[in-house]
Parts: sequence; structure tokens; C-alpha cells
Amino acid sequence: MGWGADRWRFYRLVGREIARSARGVSARLTASPDLLARARVSALVIAPHDLRTSDATFADDIYAGLFVFAGRSLSVSGRSPFDYAPPSPEWADAFYGFGWLRHLRAADTALARANARAFVADFIAGRGDEALAAPVPVAARRLISFLCQSPLVLEGADHAFYQAFLKAVGRGARDLERSLRRGLPPQSRLLAVVALCYAGLCCEGIQPILRRATRILSRELDRQIMADGGPRSRDPRFAMELLLDLLPLRQSFLSRSLDPPVALLHAIDRMLPLLRLLRHGDASLSHFNGMGATAADHLATLLVYDGALAQPMMHAPNSGYERLESGRVVVVADVGAPPPLPFSMNAGAGCLSFEMSSGPQRVVINCGLPASGPELRRLARSTAAHSTATVGDSSSCRFLGASEGVGSRWASDWLIGRIGPVLVRGPRAVKSERTTDGGSLILAGRHDGYAAEFGIVHERRWCLLPDGAGLEGEDAFVSVAHKGNRIRLRPPEAAIRFHLHPAIAANAAEGGGVDLASPLGEVWRFEADGAALALEESVYFAGLTGARRTDQIVLYVTAGEGTRVRWRFLHLAQAPGRNDPARSEAPVADEAAR
Repeated sequence: MGWGADRWRFYRLVGREIARSARGVSARLTASPDLLARARVSALVIAPHDLRTSDATFADDIYAGLFVFAGRSLSVSGRSPFDYAPPSPEWADAFYGFGWLRHLRAADTALARANARAFVADFIAGRGDEALAAPVPVAARRLISFLCQSPLVLEGADHAFYQAFLKAVGRGARDLERSLRRGLPPQSRLLAVVALCYAGLCCEGIQPILRRATRILSRELDRQIMADGGPRSRDPRFAMELLLDLLPLRQSFLSRSLDPPVALLHAIDRMLPLLRLLRHGDASLSHFNGMGATAADHLATLLVYDGALAQPMMHAPNSGYERLESGRVVVVADVGAPPPLPFSMNAGAGCLSFEMSSGPQRVVINCGLPASGPELRRLARSTAAHSTATVGDSSSCRFLGASEGVGSRWASDWLIGRIGPVLVRGPRAVKSERTTDGGSLILAGRHDGYAAEFGIVHERRWCLLPDGAGLEGEDAFVSVAHKGNRIRLRPPEAAIRFHLHPAIAANAAEGGGVDLASPLGEVWRFEADGAALALEESVYFAGLTGARRTDQIVLYVTAGEGTRVRWRFLHLAQAPGRNDPARSEAPVADEAAR
């Protein structure tokens, strides 16, 4: 983050968070008695169904003392995992969220039930790091997990454990209710109120919370889920995880003979079609704004609720995503402005980036968000990690972080601890337009993310040819006047990147192009005019087994007034028998998600 306007944005952000912190302290001192201050959970009446798929082999790992979450593993060698420092913050979030109990339930053995009960008993007794278990998203996930997996934990339990479990559930609901009253960031607020609705429906004795939680849930869904079904964060992963909670919540209302809130029904109906827009033929979602590896079984489960024959929508104007589909080829593009600051902790600087797939094979990708690692995540959010253009070797967005050079380190660390590594500046004027020309589908977009620093507006045009015969595109760099521009002696350099899926074998072709061979036998040719072409190394962060090496095509050009670069992916032929399983990530059958 440079000086100037960014510095004052930073200072305003610090002031706003200080004010919010002061309001929270005041609320704690002046708040009326909690709704649940004297309430006690007397019984559990229903156990919601957990839609997240489970794997019984996970129980074997636990027996062996191996806990694998968020791409990191911890071997406990016969001791309790609560006695170890977590290998990463994301690992700790998953562990203390207890969502992994579903895998023990899938094992359906007395040993698995005893293990699950022992882990829950350890946590209830105070083992582990209280600070790691306290964040609201973690506490909300834990409360939902305890309620969904209560049959596993309570089967065969004695009366003392049963009462301790009920107290833990009640304490978790009270803590979330207090946090909700004191003020939370919007996404945490939504997760907390979803968990409180679960508690109000599943528990006897704390019914007073259900009416308030239902009212707040309706308000937050109306605020945070846009008209086209996208969350304000523009994060496909958040949408998928939220739906995995909302669908069982809807059923829980019905199980208690209560009408689900209208806002809940409408949110579900809007969100499911958006997932189809973002979905490729390999049954995974596009890598935009926080999306990493897709749990294809979770996505397939969700899309069943949308109907097996449902068609994806092509246009999501509020969310800023567009889908072009012709023959076997699908193009999904990000043509939206960055999300508002409170929703942007996972947002990427990928405006005008796109992904392309042919059948069940991805061809062009974005690098995707890794499961853990703050530095890798920062890198994955940069413009260079997306299939779009960078100007002056910089990103079109700026992120909050101590390394950016604005403000003191302690202030940046304090802000990140409260609101995360949010996006503090990005494109403001983002426009897009869809047209058709004969049988071709055309999408055009532009953004001003480089106007303040370089006086450059980036424009991009895609043209998907009939029957998926090819994708033609054009990138243009237009000079504009901007009050923040510095005087430059020469135009900046630009790099137009096309990251390739690891399964694609890329080789230089005669005449200056690049031949792309997929493990399914397809051959594509990439060509470009008006720029120097290079084939370079890249990294695919969103692999199912972690980060993987891959290739990227880079077009280098001087971003002066009137600079235009034309490029195209042409489908040459099928090449049966051409396969490279060593580089292939086994595609998930398209039918699995239908």
C-alpha cells in the first residue's frame, strides 16, 4: 500500500475500528440482561442432518493419532491433540470447530463413538487453547457440530456426561448471543445467528433465543445475499458452506412444525443457481475471491436440491460473474467490482480474470486460494495469480498488511486481528456488457484499478466461437486522466497471464504459439498478436492434494495509449490415446453433480 490516499484510508480504518471497539465496551457495560442469562438446556429434541459428506477412513487416522485439516497434519503419538500447538491457524479453526466428528459417526463403531465422546469431554473440561476456540466463526461451527453429531456423542454416555454436554451447548449459545449483542463483522454475525437458530430449534429450555435469532437471520440474509444469489463477499466457498448450513436449518424448522422464515427460503432459492453458474465440467467451482479446492461431493449434494435437470444461469450482475457456454467449452469471468471492505478478507485482485474448461477438463485457471498459510494466501490473492493483466508488476487491489508500508506494524496487526487482511482499495468503475454475433457469444468488460497509479484503464473482450471451436480475446490499455497520477517518463510494462491447469501439457509451437494437450486427448493452440509471448512456471494452489507446479502463458507489452493485444485459444483436434496421467488430477465425473 503506497502513501497518499492509501495512507489516509488506513488511518480512517484505524479510527473506525477504535470507535467500534469503544461501542462494544459501552454495550457490555450498559446492556440489558441476556436472553439466556438464566436459561438452561434441559434436553435435545432433534439432531439436524449434516449435509457435509463423511469419510469413515478418517477414524483410522484418528486411531493412529493423525489429524489432517486445512492441508496440514499433526501426529500426536498417543497424546491428546489438545496438548499440541496447531500447525496453522486454519488447522486450529477446523479442529476446534469439531466438524470432523462426522467422520467418526460414519465409522459407526463403538470405538469411534468412545473416541468422539472422549474428545468432546476433553474440550468441555477445558483442555486446549481457549483463545483458539473463542473466535465467533469457530464457536458457531462447534455449536452446530455438537448439535448435528449429538447422537454420536451421546449414545452410550452416562448421565453425568449428558448433563455436561447440555451445559456446554447452553454455554456456547449464550456466548454467541452475547457476541451478537456486542456487535460483530457481518459474515461472523450471519454465522452466529445461524448457529443460534439451530440451538433454539434443537434444545428445550432456551426457546427465547429462537424468535430473536430468526428475526436477525432474516435481516442478515436480506442484507448479505444479493438479488442474483451471490454473497456480498463474492466468495463461492462462503456461499457453498453457508448453503450446507441453511438447507438443514430449513428442514429443522419443518421438523419442529414451524414455518421457515421467508428470507431463508428465498436465499436458498437464489444461491443454488449461482453455484451452477460458477461450476465447471469437472464438478468444481471457479477460483475467484476466496475459492480454493472444491469438495466436489459437497457441491454435488447441494445441486441435488436445485433439481437434476436445472440449467445454470449465465448472468449474475450483482455478483459480477458471467458464464459463456458453447459446445463443450465453458468460460466463467469475473467482471465485478471488489466486495465492500467488511466482506473482503478473502477477496482477490482478479478483475477481468477468467477460467476456461472443455468438457470435464480445466484449461485456463486462476491459481486459487491455498488451504492455509498467510503469505501464500496473500500471493494467491494478487492480480498476478489470476488469468488477467497486471500493469507495472502490481495488483489492481491493495490489501491490509504490515508489509505494505503504511502506518505502524502494531496498528496493521491489530486491524488484521479484528477484521482480517481486508481489501482497502480496488477498482471502482467496473463495467461489462454481453452481446451475440451470429453464433458467437461476446463479453466485454473494463476496470479502473490502475487509473490512480498509472493512468491506465484495462479493457478485455472475450468471444466464444460457435460449438466451442475456440475462444478469441483482446486486451486493451487506455490512458486516462486521474488526479492521483504521477508524471511518468515512459508507459508502464504490462503482463497478460493465462495460468494453465496442471493436467495441461504446454509446448512451444512453430510460429510462436503454444500447443496445449489435455489428458483427455484434446489439443488446443494458443496464439497472440501484438505482444512478446513466454511460457513460464506457475503454481496451482487449489489442488486437492495441495499446491502443484504448473505453467502459465505470459504476454509482455508496453501499456501505452492504444495498446491492443489479440489472443486466441483454437481447438485443433482430438488426439485419442494421448494421455499424461503423471500430470493429471483425476477429473470428477460431470454426472456426479447432476
